[in-house]
Amino acid sequence: MTYDLILTGGIVVNHDGEGARDIGVRDGRIAAIGDLRQASAGETIDCRGLHILPGVVDSQVHFREPGLEHKEDLETGSRAAVLGGVTAVFEMPNTNPLTTSETTLADKVRRGSSRMHCDFAFWVGGTRDNARDVGELERLPGAAGIKVFMGSSTGDLLVEDDEGVASILRNTRRRAAFHSEDEFRLRERLGERVEGDPSSHPVWRDEIAALRCTERLVRIARQTRARIHVLHISTAEEILLLEQHKDVATCEATPHHLTLSADDYPRLGTLIQMNPPVRAPRHRDGVWHGIAQGIVDVLGSDHAPHTLAEKAKPYPASPSGMTGVQTLVPIMLDHVNAGRLTLQRFVDLSSHGPQRIFGMARKGRIAAGYDADFTIVDMKRRETITNAQAGSKAGWTPYDGKQVTGWPVGTVIRGRRVMWEGEIVTPSQGRAVEFSEALSA
Repeated sequence: MTYDLILTGGIVVNHDGEGARDIGVRDGRIAAIGDLRQASAGETIDCRGLHILPGVVDSQVHFREPGLEHKEDLETGSRAAVLGGVTAVFEMPNTNPLTTSETTLADKVRRGSSRMHCDFAFWVGGTRDNARDVGELERLPGAAGIKVFMGSSTGDLLVEDDEGVASILRNTRRRAAFHSEDEFRLRERLGERVEGDPSSHPVWRDEIAALRCTERLVRIARQTRARIHVLHISTAEEILLLEQHKDVATCEATPHHLTLSADDYPRLGTLIQMNPPVRAPRHRDGVWHGIAQGIVDVLGSDHAPHTLAEKAKPYPASPSGMTGVQTLVPIMLDHVNAGRLTLQRFVDLSSHGPQRIFGMARKGRIAAGYDADFTIVDMKRRETITNAQAGSKAGWTPYDGKQVTGWPVGTVIRGRRVMWEGEIVTPSQGRAVEFSEALSA
């Protein structure tokens, strides 16, 4: 038996457990799993002492291109991704111009093809103007689906009213993703912002704004018989609500809502200013409850870079957003080593989950016939996260100086070793992810 690539001696973490197995790759796809000591290959990667995970998918990133390339672009954002062990990303539509049409989506796919280091898909923004067309837009090549902002964040994609949201959901067939904060309450509470005090951010954008919007969203989804995905869950109450609606709603947690809390504002200030906000520790604990009980379906970094000069503006002039795609894997592996979740649950959240709820074709599993996407990690390795490691153009991380146990040492995409030991070793060859619901007639 001859293969293009064999990964030998690693602990494969998969849908059927963890165990020492070799993986043979041919033509960019997984061709065999098992004992391949008698086989030969053009390239062999020795994975002894390492764990081989299905390629990690980050289904929420903002790479800022086109229009805001001084913060990030598709090449630098994807560089950060593969340095962090991420093999595919779904990028958000709040660029300039907005990604709301066939033309703007095709432009992003063109920009990303063979320039991004990882594979990619792009969310298409749902608006009042394109509501009638979202059923076609969500099936275009490279489309991750439809994304709707019910609360204002960065960009001009706000659809805050029930009828506006319903008009979009009536026309979707795939699962639509939502930024769920109640814009009406945010407007009422603008006076809660305290000049120069970013710790007032979660007071302004309080838990009621999040819960009220998610309650509305679930109701609209039922009325329109649509499937929804609630992004970056930040409150304990939303977790308990969504437990009751798993037939129509999936949800995402972020590493920062699982790691940071309002207690970190004195130390980090605007660097952890996000929408929805990092909140009191009880909400962090509530999101962990969602992880433990299987309510949370996927992890997403919500990588949303700004320059340090922009973040240094006094609150509330400072923009919301932080980097995260490069640190998703090490931060979560550190949580695994601390006993907060198992390695298999991490794989479920970062690979199997995105495949299951978004319907990625041939990705998200280590199985014959699937793309040979692997995140190779050293679970015992101790490293300190630093700004100097950042592949992002922004050049900083809120975790600067944090010591973690568990580290990505290799990123393999469609059988090509893209990153190894902190270096990019293969030129960018990113392709658009395909989705089962967009392939069918």
